[in-house]
Amino acid sequence: MANQSTIVIKLGGTTGVDFSSICTNAAELLKQGQKLVFVHGGSAEANALGKALGTPPKFITSPSGYTSRYTDRKTLDVFLMAVNGKVNSLLTEQLHKLGINAFGLSGMDGKLMIATRKDAIQSVENGKRKIIHDDYTGKIKQVNVTLLEMLLDAGYLPVISPVAVSMAGEALNVDADRVAAMVASALKAETLILLTAAPGLMEKFPDETTVIKSIPQAKLAAALLMAQGRMKKKILGAGEALQGGVARVIIADGRVEKPISNALSGSGTTIQ
Repeated sequence: MANQSTIVIKLGGTTGVDFSSICTNAAELLKQGQKLVFVHGGSAEANALGKALGTPPKFITSPSGYTSRYTDRKTLDVFLMAVNGKVNSLLTEQLHKLGINAFGLSGMDGKLMIATRKDAIQSVENGKRKIIHDDYTGKIKQVNVTLLEMLLDAGYLPVISPVAVSMAGEALNVDADRVAAMVASALKAETLILLTAAPGLMEKFPDETTVIKSIPQAKLAAALLMAQGRMKKKILGAGEALQGGVARVIIADGRVEKPISNALSGSGTTIQ
């Protein structure tokens, strides 16, 4: 069985995150007997492919200030091509080149992640609220932990892309930070590491010298108010992971050498 020593690592899909350094570091840890699960984003690739195909990305902001990708069916097709097709395959390829038996899959495969499709989402544009009905995004309700444990016990490194399946069998775009939180919770992982193109949560964004070293779970609401842009989702995901039984969450820099080991040895922002 997967146990408390499992570490779930979320690789940010933004430009700058060094996938090759992360993979090399993962190979070292796996040789030491560490069990790992990867969850990846792919926003930069999805944006680039969307522009190339004449479907540029559109982002919406919820009334509570969270930004997410507007995903109609055409955008979903682009997202699947970029994130499932390219990012997942190339990440799995990098791991295989390092001798790691990586197993690339999305949340649709074997119903790894079942989500409820949002019937309607609210967006704020120019100070006005809009209701959007054709969005293919979802909220994860269930993780097939048996499938994950089977892969881990067989010696695979699961590499998961942020696509879930709806109750009706539709593909849904789900937030990768929250996917990582749900996967870590389901596995009762010891640690969730969110690797991003920043050194952690900064008290005075974008001043990288103001990284907050640790945040107690009780202070997450204050941290959420301090967080800017995509960092809000990471703080939200951290809270969900801790509530789900994960011992600690580390938001750390994915642009450096040995990013996983750095995070484990105290770099970044630790939330517990």
